[in-house]
Amino acid sequence: MIIGFIGFGKVAQNLAGIIESDDINFITSAESRSPETVENIKNSNVEVLDTFRQVASRSDILISATSPKNALDAARKYGKYAKGIYLDLNNISPDTTSEINKAVGNLVDGAIIGKIDSDNPTLYLSGRSASELLFLNEFIQTKVISDEIGVASRLKLLRSAYTKTLSALLIESVEIARSNALEDEFFETLALTEGENFKEKSLSRIENTLNSSKRKSEELEEIIDYFDENDLTMVKAALKKLSR
Repeated sequence: MIIGFIGFGKVAQNLAGIIESDDINFITSAESRSPETVENIKNSNVEVLDTFRQVASRSDILISATSPKNALDAARKYGKYAKGIYLDLNNISPDTTSEINKAVGNLVDGAIIGKIDSDNPTLYLSGRSASELLFLNEFIQTKVISDEIGVASRLKLLRSAYTKTLSALLIESVEIARSNALEDEFFETLALTEGENFKEKSLSRIENTLNSSKRKSEELEEIIDYFDENDLTMVKAALKKLSR
């Protein structure tokens, strides 16, 4: 089996390390990629082809893990060459997923819940062909939640609305605690209810959010566009915070 990646960021890099099997080979391309991405590819056990069109046409499973803004464009460019399953793992709205479904022949809507480099991430899938990917359970916990395209994307957005808004609030609270010379005490009091490792987890979350604020802002924009009929006061405030 050949699994191809469109994009080779953190998600693709970690999946290539998690899915270890003599029966599975990975392919991608360095076409128009940044020097950092090219270096990540070199450090992974992945065959490099000249173009993503070649990657798409050779893959039994083609995984798109780029960015919310590039997901639809990537599907339109390369989805028509994919002969097998097209698995989209981008943090996009169900509306965007629906548009991708028009561009590719065999879409599976996917959501990785939890940090991909943690000990227990879970892959949620929806779509008619989602059950064909349950063999991934051998490497990463995998759940099919619906045969309807868009359900996994909807779940992903709902979770992101909570986690990214919480991250923005956490950043703001820590900034205030530091300005008042109460950072240690701040985390100490929260640990009484949130658990003894709360400080470590919080600082990791803050670092991750700040290092990928552009991508997370794009994800919040997707949430606001899709759930526009709901009260999104806190989500909009989080977007304003991360945009700064």
